[in-house]
Amino acid sequence: MTGTETPVSAAPVYTSAEFPPSASGRILLTNRVLVRISGPGTDKFLQGQLSQNLDDVKAGTSPRAAGATPKGRAYCLTRLVRDGGDVLMDLPSELAEPIMTHLRKYMMLFRGTSMTAQTDGQIIGLLGTEAASSLAGEDLDRLASPGDTLALAPGFLIRIENTAEGLSRFELWQPDAGGLELDSIPVKTLADWQASEIAAGVAMLSTSTSESYVPQILNWQHLGGVNFKKGCYTGQEVIARMHFLGQLKKSLFRFHISKADSVPTPGMPIMAGERSVGEVVNAVGFNDGSCQLLAVVRHDAANGKLFADGQPDALLQLQPLPYNVTEREHRTTTDT
Repeated sequence: MTGTETPVSAAPVYTSAEFPPSASGRILLTNRVLVRISGPGTDKFLQGQLSQNLDDVKAGTSPRAAGATPKGRAYCLTRLVRDGGDVLMDLPSELAEPIMTHLRKYMMLFRGTSMTAQTDGQIIGLLGTEAASSLAGEDLDRLASPGDTLALAPGFLIRIENTAEGLSRFELWQPDAGGLELDSIPVKTLADWQASEIAAGVAMLSTSTSESYVPQILNWQHLGGVNFKKGCYTGQEVIARMHFLGQLKKSLFRFHISKADSVPTPGMPIMAGERSVGEVVNAVGFNDGSCQLLAVVRHDAANGKLFADGQPDALLQLQPLPYNVTEREHRTTTDT
């Protein structure tokens, strides 16, 4: 390992999030790592590995993408930001090293192309419009849709998905941290950001869930992270077949637990009686004793009486997402 690489980190430990959620705040996202891909083969390399068309990764637009195994299982959920001739992507800190090691096996075919963790970089999550407005001024109006991006002196300001309750959210990507004046914005915790991600229906992979799901099962296509018109990439055949043949029988749902003895952990089974019908992907507890979670659940079971394994008295209450999952309109009992 070189001095520019980031070692594997333990899974982040979240405190309780505020309830009700704050309408304004900034959070240093220490659970994510910025990675830079540079060199003459950057676009061709990423085009062959990720679900996004690199032609759409350009100044002003920073789409999401997924990396998948040959069997179509997602090991990487990321966003791509154009920085000159380079591309920046973000990885969960606990998965960064294995993902980079895996991708470098393919990068060997592209002489002069490199991938390095930005050890001096950082990502700041911004809740509400106050902080984003102080950074962008009148140019904030240019950030109308998720993925819209402004290149500013402090870094790249990216509009990301609102929560289902309508809270605006942004991320500031700083390849080189510094030059930031946000002292008037209250500091919040990783748990508060995790709560906003869950409320926005944005999944994050962990060691427990990596390579468990085709990207569509995590609703990644509804976040603009899968381009079904691009050419071949690793896992594309399985991903495309599931899309065009309408074979999606389970997907990501958002749930609320009014009173939880403990916060469910990623990979924990979701039960309908004695039958497992899905798994927890992400969860967060609130300071009022409640919690929310994203879980992959069979479509034909989502409206039943569900609970996390070992917590039969803490029933899951279905919550809205800020986007429509059209595949749920056709339900069947066949497993994926």
